[in-house]
Amino acid sequence: MPVLEVRNMRKSFGNVEVLKGIDFTLEKGESLSIIGSSGSGKTTLLRCLNFLERPTAGSIAVNGETLLDCSDPSTLRESQIRQKRLHFGLVFQSFNLFPQYTALENVMIAPVLFAKENRVKDFDKAALKSEAEELFRNIGLSDRMGNYPHQLSGGQQQRVAIARALIMHPDILCFDEPTSALDPELTGEVLRVIRGLSEQNTTMIIVTHEMEFAREVADKVIFMDGGKICEQGDPHEVFNHPKEERTKQFLSRYSQK
Repeated sequence: MPVLEVRNMRKSFGNVEVLKGIDFTLEKGESLSIIGSSGSGKTTLLRCLNFLERPTAGSIAVNGETLLDCSDPSTLRESQIRQKRLHFGLVFQSFNLFPQYTALENVMIAPVLFAKENRVKDFDKAALKSEAEELFRNIGLSDRMGNYPHQLSGGQQQRVAIARALIMHPDILCFDEPTSALDPELTGEVLRVIRGLSEQNTTMIIVTHEMEFAREVADKVIFMDGGKICEQGDPHEVFNHPKEERTKQFLSRYSQK
């Protein structure tokens, strides 16, 4: 059973259809890279998966459970959306850390608030802190836990954002251009963390313009164009032997850079 199944996902903004029937599955432990030109619908797809946008049509199932079916009003209740988001973690382009909190507090705040809102009686804050500290060790920032975001480089802030997503134990971790806001020299440290997660069989969806990284880290690649999946498959086949002319055109631009 796939950990994620997306069927006929469509999304319109007014009269503009941005997603035009997206279908794909993702197995547990797989890394999926989504590539394509700006405006092809990649970020909108991630936002629909994370319930930051509501699809116009289609369905999303995680571990066999239908989280959303646009033809079934019972799955569209706003009161359920926050719980459904817990299946997905999203790392944004621009970090989105709270400036008034330390790096450690930024990582711990979501589970603390979740426990408070849901009146979790056996919530163990000490255990949460230990888990957060372990995450900081894994991302190489043990010495930065007490720093505020303005005291961190862009690459360090993005690594904190990754830890913040991981501590909620999502089924699927999503990245929306995780290095696009970084200087080139800081990109490598973030990509190393993501590569490490892939080696640990973390289930991930990565929207990226880093073609070599997408080829290296992904188990599967999707090329989107004009709101549709133009081509998908094994990274070696998609990058080295693309079948669709549009895919060939897109990849040829990157090979010339």
